[in-house]
Amino acid sequence: MDTSRIILVAGATGGVGRRVVDLLRKKGLPVRVLVRNEEKARRMLGPDVDLSLLAQRKVILQIGPSIVSDMFPVVLSRAPGLRSNIKPFLQGIKFFEPEVGTSSRELPWGALDDVVMGGVSESTFLIDPNGGENGGPTGLFRGVVSTTNNGGFTSIRTRNFSIPEDLSAYDGLELRIKGDGRRYKLIIRTSRDWDTVGYTTGFDTVKDQWQSVHLPFSSLRPIFRARTIPDAPPFNPSEIISLQLMFSKFEYDGKLNPTFVEGQFQLPISTIRAYMKEPITPRFVHVSSAGVTRPDRPGLDLSKQPPAVRMNKELGFILTYKLKGEDLIRESGIPYTIVRPCALTEEPAGADLIFDQGDNITGKISREEVARICVAAIESPYACDKTFEVKSVIPFSEPYTVDPDNPPQKKTTICTSKLSKKALQGKKA
Repeated sequence: MDTSRIILVAGATGGVGRRVVDLLRKKGLPVRVLVRNEEKARRMLGPDVDLSLLAQRKVILQIGPSIVSDMFPVVLSRAPGLRSNIKPFLQGIKFFEPEVGTSSRELPWGALDDVVMGGVSESTFLIDPNGGENGGPTGLFRGVVSTTNNGGFTSIRTRNFSIPEDLSAYDGLELRIKGDGRRYKLIIRTSRDWDTVGYTTGFDTVKDQWQSVHLPFSSLRPIFRARTIPDAPPFNPSEIISLQLMFSKFEYDGKLNPTFVEGQFQLPISTIRAYMKEPITPRFVHVSSAGVTRPDRPGLDLSKQPPAVRMNKELGFILTYKLKGEDLIRESGIPYTIVRPCALTEEPAGADLIFDQGDNITGKISREEVARICVAAIESPYACDKTFEVKSVIPFSEPYTVDPDNPPQKKTTICTSKLSKKALQGKKA
């Protein structure tokens, strides 16, 4: 694991949270905590704990992206009231996703063609409501390119971002496109100046096929007016100001685009988003609850369910809202793990565990064991983008104790490799 990045633990004074903090510290990993009460946190976690985020509500509402930009994963334990406040700043980075009804005036992309240099080429960017992979909306970069008057390029470019995008945690950009057999360029700028160096890479497309194109930041080269600038500063992924897509007659340094043809062209674009190299490990580990899908499940015998399921309404629909929180995480684009423990106990760790999906199991599990699962998940590609329930094999009615002279062997991994990323999470299909 990259120990130069800080791990944020939300709800760090709770039963699971403080154990997570302790385990991370024992592994020598840098930790920052999000809590409600500073005095309580320092008393429980020690005077040296990093409390850069104070969790008084009036402070949480002022937290911005810069507070979490230096963090690697986030471990969110069961601290009511904290979840909704940090969620907006942990969204997956996505630069374009088409929406039906978006007018051209509202789109962040605008045409930048060779007319600025006397040419006659022209292009546009619009939303095709039915041109997507599955009949849904897609973006469409299209136009007519001509070499008249020494022209030969068309492009679309975003407006400068009001705040630079920091993609230093990512390895490149992924474009989901329907190719036309031509070669295009992606240009990223790190300066607000209009006519300046653009960090550029080219990519080929396959005619009439949807494809995902990965453009690593390491492939970018500093280009100004189709010429390499050898003394330009290296690309800085933490200072991205704008993006540009181009179809051009020219490659770089006098070379020509081998696929260039004058006339009409079009490139459907489904998404542009940042990606991380494989293997991807969870960046967000969330402790939820077993039972979150059960209150509204038809045909369920509530008399055989835990109290939280039977009394969901009386408890302010707590499980309903926990499920909504899970859904937001799953939809965010962040690599995640959602742990749904059964009833939490203060018993020691060490019992054998049962991992399951579908939200059907009942039982118990120690808080210490859940903390171990959270810490293990951070480093496990097999836990990425999975939701699962977990309990001990010990019946709820049977106390679990550990013989100090013969303690159980510590588990160093979690058994998630056989779990599905596409499980229905207990919902109806």
